[in-house]
Amino acid sequence: MGQAFETLAFDADQCDGCGLCMQACAMAKTGHDEPERARIQISPKAAGDGFAVALCRQCADPHCVSVCPAGALRKDARSGVIAWDADQCVDCLLCTVGCEWAGIAVDAASARVAKCDLCAGAPACVAACPRGALRHVTAARIYNAVGDWEDLFAPGLAGCQGCNTELLMRHALRRVGPDTVLATPPGCVPGMGSVGYNGQAGTKVPVFHPLLTNTASMLTGIKRHYRRVGRDVTAMAIAGDGGASDVGFQSLSGAAERGEQILFVVVDNEGYMNTGMQRSSCTPYGAWTSTTPVGRAGSGKTQDAKNLPLLMVDHRCAYVATASTAYMDDLYAKLDRAIEASRSGFAYLHVYSPCTTGWRFPSERNIEVARKAVQTQFVMLWDYTPAQGLQITHAVDSPLPVAEYLKVMGRFRHLSEEQVQHIQDKVLENRTIIEQRSQRR
Repeated sequence: MGQAFETLAFDADQCDGCGLCMQACAMAKTGHDEPERARIQISPKAAGDGFAVALCRQCADPHCVSVCPAGALRKDARSGVIAWDADQCVDCLLCTVGCEWAGIAVDAASARVAKCDLCAGAPACVAACPRGALRHVTAARIYNAVGDWEDLFAPGLAGCQGCNTELLMRHALRRVGPDTVLATPPGCVPGMGSVGYNGQAGTKVPVFHPLLTNTASMLTGIKRHYRRVGRDVTAMAIAGDGGASDVGFQSLSGAAERGEQILFVVVDNEGYMNTGMQRSSCTPYGAWTSTTPVGRAGSGKTQDAKNLPLLMVDHRCAYVATASTAYMDDLYAKLDRAIEASRSGFAYLHVYSPCTTGWRFPSERNIEVARKAVQTQFVMLWDYTPAQGLQITHAVDSPLPVAEYLKVMGRFRHLSEEQVQHIQDKVLENRTIIEQRSQRR
């Protein structure tokens, strides 16, 4: 397996051209805040619609390095940063021609080239950006750490194109490891073949297909059996929001109340997507589903979504957390804590998972939709333990209007201004509740 590296990502949709990133970069690198001396340059697109970025991407196969005749540029094998050696440089400027991202350019004040070096892992430009248009992508550490671990799901699962539930399933089970008994109740997870097909198992660990009503109670019995025979296994569920929040809630609540040693992962795609996109209690207000249609007599779901993670907090579980596949660092950290907590009590991990089919958006935009949910605080990322209380793990100081999230999906295309305002009010209400709980320590 190759090596992955950190980098900076630019979201043009979020950039308003304020220039604060350039000022911060110039100050950090030169001691002056002239934007033209920054290692990052933001400029209007030629068509006049939005902004573009000129920035070193720390390329895996950097052309600037290959065209440098003096060996003044080299890619650090550990950090991935392309470093410039001033003593070796002969100022030929061939590197500026070789970079297709315009990420290395001449600093007029020094008359020498200058480029981004990621500020030793704390990029000043990212910290200065008020809209989240710049992100320091550190997920490479996950690839480097676990990329060689065994994938415990069989290849060729039949998920919908662009579905990130398979991404979540494979990452989660790889992280939990082979000493696992897996439960996948009716829903998208077994629907794509996790429990097997044509006489073949879908996983490399024992897996069973419980009813919607009894997933947690069956796992309780399995965990207790293995504990009685002296074998340490992880009793794990990967369930949909419908099976957890609706008909399956009684067994989930009972196992949590008793403190059973279970790792319960909910993949929340906000509906019964495997059987025709029906609404669940986790479906948001106003959303189109096949059972909350839009037309003369209907305008989507008329109730607000059940906040299942907060209900689990009120069970005083050993661990409760929300997560998103758009923020894999956060997800992996919570997986680690959930696995550890399940050794002594009930651990609950609620992962928001956009559904390309049921939510009506192009498959290639899945991660964008997941990210916008967090950027607007439609989804908040936090975790809870009885000892430490509730803590926000990914703060969003300047959230985008919730309309920025709603407009990227067809299931909300019909919403009136009053409905959008209702959703925005509920987002603010939920934020207040979470922030109040996070302060009670």
